[in-house]
Amino acid sequence: MTTTQAHPATTATGAIPGTSRIGRAFSRSMWTKTLYDNRRIFTVWSLTTGLLAMAYASFYPQITAESAANVPEAMRGFGFADTVTAAGYLQGAVFGLLVPLLITFYGSATGARMTSADEESGYLDLLLAHPLGRWRLLLQRFAALTVGAVGIAVVVLLAVLAVRSSARLDSVSVAGFTAQAVNLALLGLFFGALATAIGAATGKSRATVFGITGGVGVLSYALNGFAPQIGVEWLRYLTPFHYYIGGEPLRNGFQGVDVTVLIAATAVLLVAGAWRFERRDLGR
Repeated sequence: MTTTQAHPATTATGAIPGTSRIGRAFSRSMWTKTLYDNRRIFTVWSLTTGLLAMAYASFYPQITAESAANVPEAMRGFGFADTVTAAGYLQGAVFGLLVPLLITFYGSATGARMTSADEESGYLDLLLAHPLGRWRLLLQRFAALTVGAVGIAVVVLLAVLAVRSSARLDSVSVAGFTAQAVNLALLGLFFGALATAIGAATGKSRATVFGITGGVGVLSYALNGFAPQIGVEWLRYLTPFHYYIGGEPLRNGFQGVDVTVLIAATAVLLVAGAWRFERRDLGR
């Protein structure tokens, strides 16, 4: 005999009873409730990514001309063409390697939870029984995902700025670091929108949505890195990673076209997913 987990009903004020005073305060809207429910997850993602960025940035003074010359040719398409200058090193070792992959997995994992987890458990029907439209549900939850992505980018920015002087990264301006952090947040939002759209449009399980989105992320990352080496550099323009780092924001600052493309692609994915979510039968 299977049992289903009961979810508390909301009160007349919109809060959920049986929770702490803080929990009730945050449960008055889907956006704040999603933020509250994911506060620990968002904190772990932010601190982990920020500490990793700080550690790799701090390693720059130990780079020598000899070690830079020994970078494998296969890695040059991933931002390692120049590891001698501060901007070149950061573009490869920090903002071109693990940090963008982490924000990709953040967007994929968090986006997969926006509707897929609740639909899988049957809780989504209960949520939508309240005066909460599907568009509103999806957009408010994505707004919470956005706060998490911005939080990760801000922590990474503060982390690298904290070691900017001690790691001899002063040649990179604060504006350059900020531009790269903005692109980092937008990259996370793109993959968050992709996962949200797939889950909302198809009703697939959270694991399936995460697997598809994460797979697209890894493949597009690899394509962006290897495309120049196999003579198809134009394919880079089909990946979000090109618009994330191809304009070298650490050196050149904000690149309006790249930012616009990432925002537009995110909006298209989100609207398409919400449109399909509004029209399909849940559970199918």
